[in-house]
Amino acid sequence: MALAPRLDLRQSQSLVMTPQLQQAIKLLALSSLEIEAFIADEVERNPVLETGSSDAAPDVPTEDFAPALDDSRERASDDLLSGDGQGTSDALDVDFSAETFHHDTPSDSVGGADGMLGLSGSAAPSGFDADAPDFDSFAARDINLREHLMAQAGSTLSGRQLFLVQQIIEHIEPTGYVGEDLMATAHRLGVAMAEMEGALSELQRFDPTGVGARNLSECLAIQAREADRYDPCMAKLIDNLDLVAKGAFDQLKRMCRVDDEDLRDMLIELRGYDPKPGCRFESEDMLAVTPDIFITPRGEGWAIELNSANLPRILINRSYVAELGQDKATKAWLSDCMADANWLIKAMDQRQRTIVKVATEIVKQQDGFFRKGVAHLRPLTLRQVADAIDMHESTVSRVTSNKYLHCGRGLFDLKYFFSSGVQSADGEGASAEAVKSHIKSLIDAEGEKILSDDTLVDLLTAKGFDIARRTVAKYREAMGIGSSVQRRRQKKMGR
Repeated sequence: MALAPRLDLRQSQSLVMTPQLQQAIKLLALSSLEIEAFIADEVERNPVLETGSSDAAPDVPTEDFAPALDDSRERASDDLLSGDGQGTSDALDVDFSAETFHHDTPSDSVGGADGMLGLSGSAAPSGFDADAPDFDSFAARDINLREHLMAQAGSTLSGRQLFLVQQIIEHIEPTGYVGEDLMATAHRLGVAMAEMEGALSELQRFDPTGVGARNLSECLAIQAREADRYDPCMAKLIDNLDLVAKGAFDQLKRMCRVDDEDLRDMLIELRGYDPKPGCRFESEDMLAVTPDIFITPRGEGWAIELNSANLPRILINRSYVAELGQDKATKAWLSDCMADANWLIKAMDQRQRTIVKVATEIVKQQDGFFRKGVAHLRPLTLRQVADAIDMHESTVSRVTSNKYLHCGRGLFDLKYFFSSGVQSADGEGASAEAVKSHIKSLIDAEGEKILSDDTLVDLLTAKGFDIARRTVAKYREAMGIGSSVQRRRQKKMGR
């Protein structure tokens, strides 16, 4: 067989993921705080970018949803953010199921794994000057449990006893319990067990009352002694907490040698103690959640708009461009900076419009919830929303990640509106959250007659829900509600 050169024509299709397209997809999944950090990085990196003044609000896309909403006027929200100046753009909506790119986890957030940079790159949201003092910096720093105990040990103890108490404090858990076996600590330090017991007794006198306990019984006993209620009857009750949990009150009365009234008073006293005294010193930073979307009634429909306070205004500093030299190298560098700046502005605008489009469809699907409450929440999936707005469900998943919606009923994560459901009499089905709401309302109104799971099934069936007993039990446990036996014991204890 002879070898000879020849030309062949082949036609194929492939998905080309440009860096800008990847970045645009990532922007969809970022929270408002992460967006501010990302913009701060870009402003610091790109000299032609700047953030607008606080009195110049960004152009935030809004949408009015009414029962007869016309979607034909709306521009496609999942267009590709192109920076080449073409009049049309390709779809931003991309299915990554066959790709190696993943954008749904915090580790994939823009800017690497260095964490968030705060709000330094955005304009001040209020009328204060940017150089005004930060009054929050003057607030005292919250101390944690370990620091609180160390301060008490340093002020009341000294010498060898101080050292031993400090060693125990090093192994105090956030709940206030001792995390290391006392005998193991004594062996590690090479001291007698009696000496470690004495150091632990000193620690158990510290605030908060109950700290330094090795188990729940010891924690409650310390608090009972502090309240001067640790008599033989209370000691016997605390030593038999397993019977308290089982509701064996007749057996407890015989063991403690008390009547019904005394046992009830002891149980009320016991419930007033803190089983985890160290938790009040938890100093984890709590970030306030700010809504990304506002839903307000307007006429017969709803007005949907983005929170402009979460969106820094991005501008191009054209005076800086004009002042620079006009040599060839400078022009090429400025051209790249301008292209990046124009892309970022377009990407942010496209992100906002995509969020509004997805939120509008969610409001359409869950109109009953916004008008009548959680009992009218419908089962909804990402695919349903994606099909309605002609996007891929992975895009909808990114848009609804780390985004919050504020309406007249409160603040909700966008993922809250997506849930499975059960069959109902009207054929449309009911959301799991709606079923949970009905179960909770029935249990709250049960009074002296405790409702079993079978009874709850009958009552829900009468309301039009086709639900199994195991599903009722699953939803009840998910809400932290005990079984009928546990609720009956609790009511008996609370009499």
